[in-house]
Amino acid sequence: MRLSAIATAAVLCAFAVPAGAQSAAEPQRVITIGGAITEILYALGEEDRVVAVDTTSLYPPEALAEKPNVGYMRQLSAEGVLSLSPDLILMDEGAGPQQAVELIDAAGVAVQHVPTGYTVEELTEKVRTVATAVGKADAGEAMAAKIDAGFEALADDLAGIEDRKRVLFILSLVDGRINAAGSGTGADAVIRLAGAKNVFGDVEGYKTLSSEAVAALEPDAILMVTRPGLEAVDPLTVPGLAATPAGQAGTVIRMDALHLLGFGPRTPGALRELAAALYPGIMSAEPAHVR
Repeated sequence: MRLSAIATAAVLCAFAVPAGAQSAAEPQRVITIGGAITEILYALGEEDRVVAVDTTSLYPPEALAEKPNVGYMRQLSAEGVLSLSPDLILMDEGAGPQQAVELIDAAGVAVQHVPTGYTVEELTEKVRTVATAVGKADAGEAMAAKIDAGFEALADDLAGIEDRKRVLFILSLVDGRINAAGSGTGADAVIRLAGAKNVFGDVEGYKTLSSEAVAALEPDAILMVTRPGLEAVDPLTVPGLAATPAGQAGTVIRMDALHLLGFGPRTPGALRELAAALYPGIMSAEPAHVR
C-alpha cells in the first residue's frame, strides 16, 4: 500500500537533522542536484565536500564516476537523497517531482534552491548562490567576475560582425521529425550570445517541424548537441535540411550538451567555441587578449 504524503513525511523524519544539531560551520556533506551546480563546486575546489551528485553531473567526469548517484534531477527519490545524511542539499530549481522536493524541504536538512536561467546575470547569480551556500562567497565573487569578463570579451570580439549567421538548433531528429528550439530556451540564448540569429526564434519553446517548414527557415548553420550514449544522427539526410544554405555548405556544428547548454563556469568558453565555428577566420576560440 502506498504511503500518504503525511506518512511519507513521517518516515523521512528519521533522516532529518534534530533541531539545533546543525552548527554554523561550513557544510561538509553536500549533495549537488544539477550539472552546473556540481561543476561550480568542483571549480571552487570543494569537491571533497560533495557526497553525492545527480545524473546530469557529467563534468568533470570524475564527479559521476566517483560519487554516489541520486538519479535524474527531475525524477528524485526523497528517501534516496536524504539517506546519504547530507548537511546541505544544493538543488537546481528545476528539480522534481514536486512531491519529492517538498518532502526534502520538510525533512530538516539545509536545502538551497539554486536559480537557473539563460542570461549572464542569472549565471553569475547561480555561481554566487552556490559559493555562498558553502561559505566561499569571496571565491564565488571572483568566479562570477571572471565569467562576466569572458562574456564581455566575447561581445567585444563579436561587435564588428555585421552579417550575423542564421542558426537552427535541433534538439532531436527522429524519423525525419525535427524538434527545434525557439525562444525562451537555453539553445536560443547561446545562439544569441554567440552573435547569431535563431531562425526559429519567433516560436516559443521546442516544437516539431516538418521537412518543408524547416527548409523555409533557410539556416546558414545547423547546431546540435552530443551526449554520452546518444547516437549521432546526420541531419543532412533530411531533404528539407539538405536543401538549406546550411545543408548545401555542410555546416553542421556539434557540441557537448552540458558544455554548451549547462550555463556553468565554462559557458563563456563554450560560446566562444561556437562563435569561432560560426565565423571561421573572423573569430578565434581564444579571447583576443590571450592570443
